[in-house]
Amino acid sequence: MIRICLVAAFPPSKGPLNEYSYHIAKEIQRHEGVELIILADEIEEYKFVTDAHGKTLSSEEVPGLPGVKIVRCWRVDSLANPARLLKAIHEWKPDVVWFNLVFSSFGTPKNPVAAFLGLFVPALTRAAGFYTHITLHHIIEHVDFKTASTASLRREKLLRTGTYVATRVLLKANWVTVLLSDYRKTLEKKYAARNIMIGTHGTFTTISEGPDLSRRGNPEHRILAFGNWGTYKRLEKLMEAFPAVLEKIPNARLIVAGGNHPAAAGYWESVRASLPPQLPVDFLGYIPQKDVPELFRTSSLLVMPYDSSTGSSGPAHQACEYGLPIVCSDISDFRCMATDDDMAILFYKAGDATDFAEKIVNVLGSPQLQLEMSEHNYQAGVQMAMANVARTYLRWFELHKLKKIVDARGLARRFRPWSVWTRHVGGMPVQHIFSGGYAAREEPAAPRRDVPEQSAVPLEAAPSTAMNGYPEQVL
Repeated sequence: MIRICLVAAFPPSKGPLNEYSYHIAKEIQRHEGVELIILADEIEEYKFVTDAHGKTLSSEEVPGLPGVKIVRCWRVDSLANPARLLKAIHEWKPDVVWFNLVFSSFGTPKNPVAAFLGLFVPALTRAAGFYTHITLHHIIEHVDFKTASTASLRREKLLRTGTYVATRVLLKANWVTVLLSDYRKTLEKKYAARNIMIGTHGTFTTISEGPDLSRRGNPEHRILAFGNWGTYKRLEKLMEAFPAVLEKIPNARLIVAGGNHPAAAGYWESVRASLPPQLPVDFLGYIPQKDVPELFRTSSLLVMPYDSSTGSSGPAHQACEYGLPIVCSDISDFRCMATDDDMAILFYKAGDATDFAEKIVNVLGSPQLQLEMSEHNYQAGVQMAMANVARTYLRWFELHKLKKIVDARGLARRFRPWSVWTRHVGGMPVQHIFSGGYAAREEPAAPRRDVPEQSAVPLEAAPSTAMNGYPEQVL
């Protein structure tokens, strides 16, 4: 039995990464021999979460995950979060404390001090003797402050200094997983970090069948924009491009789904009010988890009209689940994501509405291109299933628990130096734990189209590309 405390925002909270936490927890709880405790944020009413009519949703209307042990022991913008979290961790005495973080996890732009202090918790947790792992979804060096920062954080120099210190503190954890290869390069070069692993964001569900292309363009081509709107995720260029799309694709309809960013209450409502009433644009507001699959299945294309990014994209990975083509702003993080996760994406010049419209028309006007991009992204999504991501994290955590047992018995010296290429743990080559390849020896399968030949296995045993870091440094 291994006990894991996951520190994260968790539904029905609307804090950063709450949906990601929901899906990774959903997969972790499927495994026998794992006790998962969510150390979650306290539920608040978020005025920026609205439905299609602009009505604010209460937390009771947004369901969480049944059957998961949730301890709500910290609050966004509270200066007491470090003390409260450490108290809860000491009470539960877990084998692993796992943090699912962005820099704003513990505080909003209105309270940067609380956000800053919260990022000290992983280092304090390790100092208290607990194995500490962080999944860090972005790093500040890859954020464009001119488009992504908020009004309350005006002084870019001060913000960069604070986040530099916070990054140094976060790197005090035992291990840090980042989701883009460029992030690891930056952390190794700038901070001389040697405890960085590359993980996979993962797709949220396991789809047994490929996309149903008969629903696309029949009778409408639904262009989906999905996200939390108002800061660096902007709708203005999309609205400027859409009339040009209609000239070439008259049966196109634009679907804008998702609520407002916490710092931009009322944003999408103001965009909707500025549009001509005859334009075929639907604003859906917040989308409950149960309605997300149908939203993607009935769409022909995902568009990402971003001014900048703060890491890998959840909507892009969801598009891969359902085999959607993607048209995306040409941003370096998304280029890296497309390469790392083998996604089929058409990039348009950031800020150029004309180029944006042309790329959308290129996809919707070519059934062959739609088919190729859909199949490619679906296959990428199968490889990145959240079940594989969760399994790889558990292998990593179990190895460290085993190491702790070995060390406690005084056998560590006998086994060092422990070659990861020749030693075995439980009859399993150690390198396979990190590469996700231990199950890959069992069943050969046909190679994927358009990618180098590789072995594959049924989805339940499929290897993940997550956390191919520095296994030789573990022991």
